[in-house]
Formats: sequence, C-alpha cells, structure tokens
Amino acid sequence: MAVNKVPDSIEFAGDFDLSNIFLHSHKGDVIDIKNLVQELNIYESIYKNALTGSLVIVDAQNLIAKLEMQGTERISFTLATPGARGERSIINASESTGHPFHAYKITDRKQLKPGTLMYTIHFGSREFMRNLRTKVSQAYDGRLDRAVYQIFLDENYLDSKKILTFEPCGNSDKIVIPNLRPFDAINMIASKSLPEKSNGVGYYFYETTKGFHFRSWDNMISTNGKHRRPTVQEFYYMPMNIDDPNIDDKIEHDFKSVESYRFINTFHDVAANTLLGTYGHRVISHNLYDKSYDIADYHYHDDFGTSKHSEHTDSRFDAEKFAISDSNVDERPADEVRGTSSVSDYAESRVSLQSTTQFLHNQDRGYYGLDVNQDGALTGKRVAQRSQVTQGTALKLIVKGQSYLEVGDLIDFKLRSVDEKNTDGAEDPQYAGKYVITKIRHQMSNLTDRYTMALECAKDSVKQGYSKIDFKIPPNRNYPTLRNSYEDESYT
Repeated sequence: MAVNKVPDSIEFAGDFDLSNIFLHSHKGDVIDIKNLVQELNIYESIYKNALTGSLVIVDAQNLIAKLEMQGTERISFTLATPGARGERSIINASESTGHPFHAYKITDRKQLKPGTLMYTIHFGSREFMRNLRTKVSQAYDGRLDRAVYQIFLDENYLDSKKILTFEPCGNSDKIVIPNLRPFDAINMIASKSLPEKSNGVGYYFYETTKGFHFRSWDNMISTNGKHRRPTVQEFYYMPMNIDDPNIDDKIEHDFKSVESYRFINTFHDVAANTLLGTYGHRVISHNLYDKSYDIADYHYHDDFGTSKHSEHTDSRFDAEKFAISDSNVDERPADEVRGTSSVSDYAESRVSLQSTTQFLHNQDRGYYGLDVNQDGALTGKRVAQRSQVTQGTALKLIVKGQSYLEVGDLIDFKLRSVDEKNTDGAEDPQYAGKYVITKIRHQMSNLTDRYTMALECAKDSVKQGYSKIDFKIPPNRNYPTLRNSYEDESYT
C-alpha cells in the first residue's frame, strides 16, 4: 500500500492516508507490516455491537513464527481520506491517540510458493474482547440510558475509553441483569428503551469507527424527534466522464458517483412480513399483579404517521409514504366497519402473549416500567418497527472510500427512474431518496491501491406515496365443491 507523496493532499477519489500498520506481539515487539498487507477490511453495522476486521498477509519473512503469533496481538494504524480533519473524520486505531484493535485468530494459512505464506489475521475492538471475558450481574434503577453508560464505563464490565453518543431515554425502570455478557445486557435494555423526544420504540447499540452509539431509528433520521436530519452525503449512479465540461470538481464528482449498486430487497416480502407482525400484530398482555389482561392490536397504516421514517420531510404527506399501500388485498373485508381488507387489517397475522406488571416483587410499593395498558401496544410497534428496517427496502452501494462516513448516517441516493422516456432525469418515485447506512465494509487493497466502501442501506418508507384508491376486489363467483374419494372409487 503506497504512501501519499504529499501528505493531506488528495490526488483522486479513493485516495487514502495510511502511513503504517503496526503489529504488536505478545512479547512487546512492534513491527510495521504495511508492506506485507494485501488487503485491510473493517466492518461496522448497526446490528453488531462491536467493530471487527481482517488483514490479509503475504509473508515472506515468516513473521508468524518469529513473533510467535497466536491470536493475542494488537493492530494499530491511522486511516483517513486525505484532507480529513477532526477525530470524527478519521479512523484512529493508533497506539498514542487512538484505540488499537485486538487480534483474536489467524485463519486461511497456506503456502503460496516456497518461502512465502499467506494468512488472514482477524481483529476486533477492545470492547469486543471485554464482552467475551466479563459478565454483568447487577440491578439498575432509573432512566435506562444511565444503566447503559454505567455498564459501558464500569471497569468490571466493558471498561471502555471511547466516546458513547447516546439519545436520552424518556422511560425509567428497574432492570435486573441475570449474569449476562455486557452486550447482551445492553441489548436487553435497548429493547425496552423509549426516546425522550420522539415516538420511536427500541434502541440500537453499535460501534462505528468513531465510537459507540445508543440511539433509536427515529434519531438516525430526525433531530430532537421532530426535524429532518441533514444528509451526510449524496450519491448518484452516473457515468464518470473525465471530459465532461459540466463537472467543476472531478474529485467531488467521483466521491458522489456510485461504482455499482444493487437492491438486496426492493419489494417487501409480504408473506414473511405478515408472519413477522410487520403489518398487523395482536399482543395479549397478562398483568402479573392483578391477574388482568389486555389485548392491543397493532395496525401498520394507522400507526405509520405517529413516528418518523426515512423520507421524513416535515410535510403533511409524510404520513402517506407507506412502504406498502393501504389498498384492499382480499375480496372479503377484514375490517367490517371500514369495509377494507388491507394488509394491516389482519391483527391475528401474529399473536403474542407477554407478562407485565408495574409493581416490583408483586408488591404495590411504587411504579416501575410502563403502564401495563401501553405495554402491549408498544410491543407491537417495537416488533413492527424493527421488521420494517430489516425486512424493508435494502440497497448495496460500492463507492469511493470516505473515512468520515459511519453506520447510522443518513444519505440521499439520486436514482433515476429506469424509463426510456425519462429524458429529464426524474428520480424513481419509490426507491430514490433517503437511506440510513446500516453496514459498511471499509476495504483498502494493495492490488489496486484504492480505498473503497461497500455500503448497505435501508429505508422504511418511499420517496413518493403510492396512489390512494378505494378499489374493492370483486368477489369470486365460483362455489366450493366437495368430493368424496370413496364415492369416486365405487365406480371403478
């Protein structure tokens, strides 16, 4: 991997500053292995609690034996897009000012030719390893985000020295952690958390190259629970024509250009989402204290406008940007009052039973947690919101490396509508627009000397709402018929 000739000077989109990659052995030896690294990968995801990565090594010095490499080494480096400034614009894994990664295994060892080995070193953040080595057995009382950063900072648990960016919770509870790993404990708390300033339900706890985050989906797409969050970058799928006279800044143009894209999922799997409770969900809550129960039905289209979505624009039409239209799907109305049969009208698509109470240890000595009459409705909403993200529209982009991007960022994908009559560059009415980056693979290759990123992005709404119609599916005029196989057999 070549070093830039002029520090902080960018020569092309995909250029990067990476002076050294140090390997720290368990004996205290420090060796720069940058010239041996064929490929460097760093992985981050809102669905993963910690950073991981890998180094593909081509070794003609037999370092694996000389350093007695065994999976307890550390990896340190600093990676940045040239010209990037500030701690949130670079990937700082240096020994002096950053947070080195911890190697934990070596795989794929093979001999390429006499005297040359190839192998892969896998590494993770320090918190990745701390999570495997410690357990949390403790009760926490009060606002839920405080319990998270207590586990995050506690020297007996994660003992992290990194930045934790958190969204304040609006609910308090008493949580008893029963001998769980720190990440599992935080994930349990995250599932119960409610934002202070929005109607989101459930949090994500994840690590990026800039630190840790504890936040809701609403917080990724809005600020203070109400305003549209600015996009971090715009991307276009367009030719990279060097001679185009309309391009003022070639490097900026190339940073915004998408090398390739594909939709991992464009059309919702209606069958799968029906079973998951994305559209309709009946939650039966049993109150352990007074032995009563409550039934709450979640309705996707009725609930959609109560929380923020990826295409949030502060417009009154935001509440109609459903990922699936509110149209009839069956000839027999499921909702007799409204005479409709939309996908949301079938609450028994998924039925859940949960136990709940606001009284700890079955004694009326103060309230904890949520009102039991709200618990079922919030469970239905929590399940649906997570499914809308994981089972909704998913897009994968290959772009030039930009070290300041991280998962959880909001981007704008300017996708032109695929239509031979589209000469004015109109954008796709459903699949263009705002996406949240959910996964990133940072890749630096010695073969191409380029920094590229594979972005996986998700959205839970459409750029332009579907047409609203009251079309009713005409009833089937056929009559059911029963055949007795024994009678048929009597004539043979």
